[in-house]
Amino acid sequence: MFSIASLWIPFTIVAALGQVARNAMQRQLTGPLGTWGATNIRFLFGFPFSIVFFAVVIFASGDAVPTLGLVFWPWLLLGALSQILATGLMLAAMNDRSFVVTTAYLKTEAIQTAIFGFVFLGDHLTTLKVVAILIATVGVVVTALRPGAEKGFVSLKPTLLGLFAAAAFALSAVGFRGAIIVVPGVSFVTAASFTLVLALGVQTLVLTIYLLARAPQVLRGILRLWKPSMLAGFVGAFSSQFWFLAFALTAAANVRTLALVEVLFAQAVSYYSFKQPLSARELFGILLIVIGVAMLVAV
Repeated sequence: MFSIASLWIPFTIVAALGQVARNAMQRQLTGPLGTWGATNIRFLFGFPFSIVFFAVVIFASGDAVPTLGLVFWPWLLLGALSQILATGLMLAAMNDRSFVVTTAYLKTEAIQTAIFGFVFLGDHLTTLKVVAILIATVGVVVTALRPGAEKGFVSLKPTLLGLFAAAAFALSAVGFRGAIIVVPGVSFVTAASFTLVLALGVQTLVLTIYLLARAPQVLRGILRLWKPSMLAGFVGAFSSQFWFLAFALTAAANVRTLALVEVLFAQAVSYYSFKQPLSARELFGILLIVIGVAMLVAV
């Protein structure tokens, strides 16, 4: 029987699709803007759209603007600042070691999210859900690896950078969920939308101040490329809206594990758009992802 709680599944799938599109747009802007400039457009140009989304939600739901308690802000800052830190650690890991090896480490995020969610929020996961998370994570790692990539695992520095980046992404997911569920007196849609506005506001402020101090020319470049940045900002805010809706309804570990379908979307784009064949290893990894995700949704 249908329940509101089960909406986290389509919300997560929509968010993952939006993230694939946003990543493609940001990748095109990395050349002229640099990595941090391209990263900031998801915050700077996504922030106004999040306000529009929130206004529509308030109008449609009839909810009042929430009054937030002190407990909300530590969760929000944990989510917002951890996401920025995670991005920096990820870039450092990729600069130090191959993209493939770093990706393998980053995909431990789902497992770490399950641990942090249990420790900090008391999110309960059944044994079968834990098994599903492990299977899907192994599938992503198998899919990401390339012949000879295992040599990159012997170096301690990229290992630590990749694992800490995954931990920061996991803490970000837990922080956002923690913030959403303590918003009082409104629907889950309003709570998620309001949290997104404040999260993007904090991230825009922090990263813009950083760029003003360290690379003001990047901000000028962002303003010159406002048209493509606006579209990327909209898609980023759109996907974030659905991430936050999913976080409002279920444990962050469930969301981040189902989000691994993003790998399937990327493989499909690679196969159909660029006619790149899939190896037996990639097919095995995809099979594990499908099994893990299917178990997660079914149990």
